[in-house]
Amino acid sequence: MTGASPARQALRDIFGGLPESRTLLWCVFILTHLWLGILNLNAPGLPLGDVTLVYKYWAEQATLAHYYVGIDSVWVYPIVALIPMVAAASFGFENFAGTWLSLVFVLDTVAFAAMIGWRRPIRSTAIGWWWIAFLLLLGPIAMGRIDSITIPFAIVAVLFLASRPRVAAVLLTIATWIKVWPAAILAAILIASRARRKVLVTTIVTSVTIIAIALVLGSGMNIFSFVTQQTGRGLQVEAPVSTIWMWFSRLHVPGAFVYYDPDILTYQVGGPGADVAAMVMTPILGLAVIAIAIVGFLAVRRKAPVTELLPPLMLAFITAFIAFNKVGSPQYMTWLAVPVILGLATSASGHGRSFRTPAILVLVIASLTQLFYPYLYINLLQLDPFLLSVLTARNLLLFVLLVWAIGRLREVSSRTADHELLGDTEHWLPTVWPFHPADNELEPEPLRKTGTPDEENQH
Repeated sequence: MTGASPARQALRDIFGGLPESRTLLWCVFILTHLWLGILNLNAPGLPLGDVTLVYKYWAEQATLAHYYVGIDSVWVYPIVALIPMVAAASFGFENFAGTWLSLVFVLDTVAFAAMIGWRRPIRSTAIGWWWIAFLLLLGPIAMGRIDSITIPFAIVAVLFLASRPRVAAVLLTIATWIKVWPAAILAAILIASRARRKVLVTTIVTSVTIIAIALVLGSGMNIFSFVTQQTGRGLQVEAPVSTIWMWFSRLHVPGAFVYYDPDILTYQVGGPGADVAAMVMTPILGLAVIAIAIVGFLAVRRKAPVTELLPPLMLAFITAFIAFNKVGSPQYMTWLAVPVILGLATSASGHGRSFRTPAILVLVIASLTQLFYPYLYINLLQLDPFLLSVLTARNLLLFVLLVWAIGRLREVSSRTADHELLGDTEHWLPTVWPFHPADNELEPEPLRKTGTPDEENQH
């Protein structure tokens, strides 16, 4: 492959010329995390509230009272989530917030090194610049929740999926036992990947190991309580479906209101039909996931190459998890970075459209999220019309992103079928980082024309 990498070209289309200095990139990356740390510690709206008030409390219970949520009681999170919370108390509870931010920074640093390359030559500065822009636009929430621990796990996993599928599966499984959302990535891999057996077996073994350890520690069925704890909750104000009742409340529709749920520790909406909506959103999400899986399976049957199939399939699953969720917390937007990073990495010039559209959409979604959270969140709860409009636009863009991802899946499937009919698939199977020709275990069965050894070495 000659010329600028497709990911770099896609990012240039977004930002213009991009500096390629590794030193500059690392400096901006570090300054970005320092800035986000300062915002978390000092900005209005208590952006680090969950960490300093809730996570710290659970860590105090574990370290001081030897009472472990998820083992001694039911819990809203999977059991492994307690580990980073307890780790944040390593330098004393008075330093809990700073230690948490430092832990996120260290994990992000590992992911960033994997993204741009561990050593020269530089792998992809453009994707590094995109992630930095995403973090800045999303704001303090990018470091201030348990999701921040799972993001670097997921980034490293997807970037090393082809060469080390078992390691990727372990990382994604651990991340899923911290916060459930990486299950969407695993689902996409199990559909699109030829390494699905390795990934599935490793996922099962890792999960059984985690469950066994928890059972030995005395968790009993509390190990699965994170599932039941989430099912009965209402509509959180930021969720896309909740936008309807937020506007109802603003327009003084009888019975519509915003309230605080002390059990779930979130603000929710109520009103005509809200309880029914809360009850049906989980089945609707399930149906959406099944529909996306069917589209993905059809693409696999038509031998769509994984470099074209996996990123939009992953994006579709993750976006559906957000768009049809009755929770919709601001930190959920961090999930979108992972499929975009993979999509930019695997975009191949001359082989279909780039991942530019979702890359731009996700940056806009991130910036709209920071507009109302955390600085002006109280104003949103007071139904400020401008912030309600911002929230509405953000939520609508999630559905635009979902439609794009599904459309790309259908396009990949149909274009692959067209090339099969024409007998011209040689140029339809790009092998680009992170899918190297030597270790590309994820590639569908080869459809290339037989060529000479020299010709084969050129791909």
